[in-house]
Amino acid sequence: MEVRRGQKLKLLYIIEILMHNTDENHPMSAQEICNRLDEYGVSAERKSIYSDIEHLINFKYDIIYTRVPKPGYFLGSRDFETPEIYLLCDAIRTAKFITPKKSRELVQKLQNMLSVHQMAGLETGLYIASDLKCRNEEIFYSIDAISRAIAEKKKISFRYGVHTLNEKREIVTKYRQHIISPYAQTWQDDHYYLIGNYEKYDNIVHFRIDRIRSVAILDQKSRPFSEVSEYKDVFDVADYTKGLFNMFGGKVENIELRCEISLLEQIIDRFGMDIYVRNVTDTHFSFSVNAVPSEAFITFVMNFGNRIEIKSPQYLREKILNRASEIQKIYQ
Repeated sequence: MEVRRGQKLKLLYIIEILMHNTDENHPMSAQEICNRLDEYGVSAERKSIYSDIEHLINFKYDIIYTRVPKPGYFLGSRDFETPEIYLLCDAIRTAKFITPKKSRELVQKLQNMLSVHQMAGLETGLYIASDLKCRNEEIFYSIDAISRAIAEKKKISFRYGVHTLNEKREIVTKYRQHIISPYAQTWQDDHYYLIGNYEKYDNIVHFRIDRIRSVAILDQKSRPFSEVSEYKDVFDVADYTKGLFNMFGGKVENIELRCEISLLEQIIDRFGMDIYVRNVTDTHFSFSVNAVPSEAFITFVMNFGNRIEIKSPQYLREKILNRASEIQKIYQ
């Protein structure tokens, strides 16, 4: 009975052997596959491997026979290619909203999609900076619940944490209950955000999902986003976020800036390639951008000192001037 069960699983064992042990530089011969099957308790003759592989190829598995570097078979294509796995592992490693525990679990799942030889090329001691990672193990459950609420157009309740100092000068987290109409989730500035609306306000608000706990889907319909935004049929997350800085909300305005030519790369990195450049000289250029003139935007501009100048609107120029004067007073 045990042998027959093994024979029924034989094709699955063969594809598992090829997936975990072969690539274009490490093919396996039919006899080597037989030897591995024997480790699974499945007896097989070398000749039967050829017909088994033919069945798998007919089932659309990309199994390739080669004579270099030695005669044998290898799995030609996978769901993710090796560079894609490397890229995804790196993204997970550096994503602050994914906890250290979940980061290691996800990286391990991705590594299992490689052969043992490909995995050896990946950093086995993948460094994860735990101090910079969130510690909220609920985050994936929160994302799932929020996604379902958005699809079902229902409100959600949750507790939202904000850091503060207590009387002992220790950093503590205080939680407050919220009820929100959720519209979208987005990864911006290395954090994952919920975009939604408080019922009593006619605007859009943002919450960092790593600070959200105890998400519950309510039996209440969400407020239509068309009532609090310019979007009618679909909430366009890409369009909405392109004018925000560090997810600070507010009214989008047209802002004109003058910059040193040497800052062109940084400007493109922040605003994209679609900016309209004009008044170009050997040293400077001007451009306009539609953005929220938030505190984060002001901080971005001031980071470059006298290399960026806001030309309009006038009140924003005055804000920058006042901020610079306040900073000067501190150091006098």
